[in-house]
Amino acid sequence: MRQRTIWPAVMPVLLSMSFHCAAQAPQPATPKPGQILVSGAVPDEASKAALLQRVRELYGADRVVDQVAISPVSLPPNWNGYVQKLIQPNLKLISKGELKIDGTNVALRGEVANEAQRQQIASDIATSLNPSYTVNNGLRVSAAEQNLLDETLAKRIIEFESGKAALTASGQGILDEMAAALQKVKGKKVEVIGHTDNVGLRESNLALSQARAEAVRAYLAGKGIPADMVMVSGQGADRPVAENNNAEGRARNRRIEFRVAQ
Repeated sequence: MRQRTIWPAVMPVLLSMSFHCAAQAPQPATPKPGQILVSGAVPDEASKAALLQRVRELYGADRVVDQVAISPVSLPPNWNGYVQKLIQPNLKLISKGELKIDGTNVALRGEVANEAQRQQIASDIATSLNPSYTVNNGLRVSAAEQNLLDETLAKRIIEFESGKAALTASGQGILDEMAAALQKVKGKKVEVIGHTDNVGLRESNLALSQARAEAVRAYLAGKGIPADMVMVSGQGADRPVAENNNAEGRARNRRIEFRVAQ
């Protein structure tokens, strides 16, 4: 039997994975906002447990919906190990996407914020596999709404008081501009993502990044942006954009990111 894996990422932090032989796999349900649906079939309980643990570690146990069945599937050598490597943090950058693993053929499609992300994600996936795997990069740069938000933020850092979720005056000024840009994003949700440097405990950084993202949503609501339009998440230090071994890099990593979610 030929083993097949399908992993559509409908929107950031909303993911659907299915692992199966096509003739035996159940139809995956449509994931709800904020959920990660894992469905299909793997050959044994150990494979299922390892898969679910990896996804839960990456996205949080409360977001993962388990629809994985056990079925007599034939897998390529070390397939479970390669799947573990493919479930990596930069997949969160993909929206409206799909990752398919059919034997040793990997196809990736969806939207990312810029060309650098498109190339980096495909490169990371290719280097995590052995030469017997082939990767088809179908990622594309996202639509005009995302470009509008990126251009408005213009790589500036939304500042907070040290160690707190209280915005500084300069941070509020940037958010005033972002509120005007968000007024032009009609009929779509936007995710506000908080990031920190790696100084301190991981749990504390995750909590601080979440609190800062929520503070941004609250400020934007005061500027007329509906709260239900804005989703928030905190990534802590898990997704740096610069090295954390110097002050400049740490400052770049302490940031708020805006992404059009759907």
